[in-house]
Amino acid sequence: MSKQVTQSVSSDTKAQTQPQRELAWQVAPNLLVSFKYAWQGVRYAFISQRNFRIHVFVAILTFSLGLIFQITATEMAIISLIVAMVLVLELLNTAIESVVDLTIKHTYHELAKIAKDCAAGAVLISALTACLIAGYIFLPYILQLTIVN
Repeated sequence: MSKQVTQSVSSDTKAQTQPQRELAWQVAPNLLVSFKYAWQGVRYAFISQRNFRIHVFVAILTFSLGLIFQITATEMAIISLIVAMVLVLELLNTAIESVVDLTIKHTYHELAKIAKDCAAGAVLISALTACLIAGYIFLPYILQLTIVN
């Protein structure tokens, strides 16, 4: 009897540790395909989301300014982190909006509005924080440039 209990417990444990894949739409068979799917998500956001394109443009501008002003490696690392933070949150916002739209279809629901607004708010706060940090980093270089001239 204890043997049956042990077998039952071990099979339950295996079921809990292995993810259920029957409902997965596509499962990546290897790491390269996983990267391909991830890149498709970034590409989708770039093509379909105006704000994501704006954030990418601002990121390129920010990195260019970093090279022009020859900011330190630490400052460039901070810029890289805040740019990544904004882009990641924009991707998550896009994912949340897509799932909410899939769930509610063409109807209105107050909770769907709250979910979408909160996700957009997270992007807004990260973008404002990025601007503040970029200002702290670039302002001394800009002031030095204007004082010298």
